[in-house]
Amino acid sequence: MRNMTLENIAKCLNKPLYEAAGKEQQEIAGAVLDSRKVEEGFAFFATRGEKVDGHSFIPQVAEKKAALVICEEAPTVEIPYILVEDTFAALKEVAAFYREQLDIPFVGVTGSVGKTSTKEMIAAALGAKFHVLKTQGNFNNEVGLPLTILGIRKEHEVAVVEMGISDFGEMHRLSRIAKPDVCVITNIGQCHLENLIDRDGVLKAKTEIFDFMQEDGYVVLNGDDDKLATVKVVNGKAPYFFGLQAGDHKTALATDIQSHGLFGSDFKMTLFGKELEANVPLPGQHMVINALAAATVGKLLGMEEEDILKGIASVQATGGRSNILKLADKTVIDDCYNANPVSMKAAIDLLMMAQGRKVVILGDMFELGTDELALHREVGMYAAMARLEGMIFIGNLSKEMYEGATKLRAMPEYYPDKESFFAAHKPEDFADTTVLVKASHGMHFEEIVEWLK
Repeated sequence: MRNMTLENIAKCLNKPLYEAAGKEQQEIAGAVLDSRKVEEGFAFFATRGEKVDGHSFIPQVAEKKAALVICEEAPTVEIPYILVEDTFAALKEVAAFYREQLDIPFVGVTGSVGKTSTKEMIAAALGAKFHVLKTQGNFNNEVGLPLTILGIRKEHEVAVVEMGISDFGEMHRLSRIAKPDVCVITNIGQCHLENLIDRDGVLKAKTEIFDFMQEDGYVVLNGDDDKLATVKVVNGKAPYFFGLQAGDHKTALATDIQSHGLFGSDFKMTLFGKELEANVPLPGQHMVINALAAATVGKLLGMEEEDILKGIASVQATGGRSNILKLADKTVIDDCYNANPVSMKAAIDLLMMAQGRKVVILGDMFELGTDELALHREVGMYAAMARLEGMIFIGNLSKEMYEGATKLRAMPEYYPDKESFFAAHKPEDFADTTVLVKASHGMHFEEIVEWLK
């Protein structure tokens, strides 16, 4: 890891380096919080959690020949270490320092909905030319982002990092660590309203990503979003807009979309004035929009159109995010990683592309603030208007979805928890059916997906 010597890490933290005589210029080979992932030459950040104290694993990481421990209390075994007041804070500082040593472009992706799918699309597009490091799983917060950055190695040519927040100031801190060269914002929705109050608050919080972007960086925005369309200048430069709605300001526009149902879409893409024939293999109009964002980023980073289109056509779904499972007797749309009103409606729209019998199994949406009950009822009514063959709502808040659906004289089912749902149904009840399974991650609806298999 470039310039990541024990001495330099100590300097960046402004702390003494202990037990490292003769090893000051040794470069670490990696950095982790999980002692099980420590390899020879790694730095180990000993953090304190609710159930586990990383300090208790320092003897084990010493046996694995870790190069350095960053900790809040001195180790009881002989190993180079740096003593800090807050290991999590130290992690962010070390990641920010390492970012400064890197000369590869960083693409930061945020937004209320679609961060992960857009990140995956951008990484796929760029992957046709570059060796890309991308955020894995949900590593998009003030712990995950630093760990992602510390995973960059000399072979990586571009980093695509997802940046998620729930309150004001978080994006400012993430931006300070990532210092993105390209800032991509997917949309401004109704997430985390308990902290951000309204969509104007969401816009303010998300656009903190600009606070530490590179001076010669680029801003790439969904121009179809009414809030993002108000962003006119960042660092003296106009943003690049993408979307489906025609307008002179769009540098990436999709028209003539030909849907292939659950198996993607063909469309015409106008990219910086050039017309192209494009294909995205994942279903839904939102994937076309994601492809426009990816194409814009690819052009800004010097890619040829042919390579961009090849990369977009290679994208694959990730687990729990509109992942289509073609089973022996049914099709399951596994979208149970997260949920909010916008993504719920988008998922229902996606389901409507399927042929034959269609059923939703929907659960609670968390972190919606004071309007959470009304927003759940709204989703229930939206599902009812889709005229599905079956609607199943599970969870305390989902009782409001049920109430919303019944207002339209639909015939939904309601269960207070997964256990009562399992007791009332068998997997074979959903034979010859396309089933959408979606809820906030904390509902653990992946258990329903496994049960359906």
